Amino acid sequence: MELLKTVLIVFLSLLSLGEFIYILLLRHSISEIAESFAEKLREDTNTKVVVSINDKKIRKLASKINAELAALRKERLKLRQGDLELKIAVTNIAHDLRTPLTAINGYLELLEGLEEEEINSNDSSCNKINTDSKEKRHKYLATIRERTDNLIYLTNELFKYSVVAATDEDLCPEELSLNSELEVALAGAYSILTEHHVVPEINITETPVIRNLDKNALQRIFANILTNAAKYSEGDLRVSLASDGIIRFVNRAPKLSSVEAAKLFDRFYTVENAKGSTGLGLSIARLLTEKMGGEINATWEQGDLIISLEFKRG
Repeated sequence: MELLKTVLIVFLSLLSLGEFIYILLLRHSISEIAESFAEKLREDTNTKVVVSINDKKIRKLASKINAELAALRKERLKLRQGDLELKIAVTNIAHDLRTPLTAINGYLELLEGLEEEEINSNDSSCNKINTDSKEKRHKYLATIRERTDNLIYLTNELFKYSVVAATDEDLCPEELSLNSELEVALAGAYSILTEHHVVPEINITETPVIRNLDKNALQRIFANILTNAAKYSEGDLRVSLASDGIIRFVNRAPKLSSVEAAKLFDRFYTVENAKGSTGLGLSIARLLTEKMGGEINATWEQGDLIISLEFKRG
C-alpha cells in the first residue's frame, strides 16, 4: 500500500513537473510571438513569425498571425503605391492646369498692352493701329477661349473620375444585348471617329450576347474606349464581338509600346502623342467595368493596340 502511494506521488509529481515545464514553454512561445510580431510591425520585412514549441494551437496561432501580416504588408504596399500615384497625379494635374493658366495670363497682359498702345497713339496712325489691334485682339481672345475650354475639359474629367472612384455609384443592372449596345456606341462615336479619319471595321456576332449590366455605365465604357482608339489610331479600327461575349478594339499604334499599353488604365497616365488627354478615360472605363464584375485589359502586339472587354454571364 505504501509502495502504491509512493508510486502515485512520484507520478503526480512528474505530471506536475511536466505541466510546469509545458507552461514555461508556452509562455516562452507567446513571448516569441509577441516579440516577433512587434519586430515585423516595425520593419518592412517578408519574414514570418516562428515558434520553437511543437504545439498545434500555438503553431496555428502563429500561422494566422503570419496570414494577417501578409495581408497587412499587401495593404501597406498598396497604400505606398497609391501615395506615389497621388504624388505623380498632383504633379501632372498641376502641370496640365498651369500650362493653360500661364497662357491665359500672358495673353491678358498682351490685351492690356494693346489698350495702352491705343490710348497713347496719335491721330495720324490711329486707324492703322486700331486695325492691327483688332486683329491681335481677335487672335488673343481666340487663344484665351481655347485655353479656357481646355481648363473646363480638365476640370470636368477630374470631376467625372472623382465621382466614379470615390462613391458607390448607383448601378441599375438589366438584361442588355451587347450586340445592340455596341452598335449604338459605334453610331454615337461616328463624329469623333470621322474627325480623326478613322473608318472602323466591325464584326459583331449574330448570336445574341445577353448580359446583366447597367446601360449608362456600359455606354460610358464603350465611349471612352472608342475615344481612346480615335486618339491613338493610325486611321484604322477593328471592333469585334464574339459569341462568347469578348469584345475587342484593335487599332494600329506604332508609337506605343507594350509597357505604355499596360499603363493605359493607370490614373492620369498619358503618352506623348495623346494631346489634350487627362489619362482618365480608360481609368473610368476600368472602374465601371470592375464595378459590374467585368474584366478589361490592354496589350500591344506587333504595333497593334488591343483592348479586350469581357463580362461574365450572371
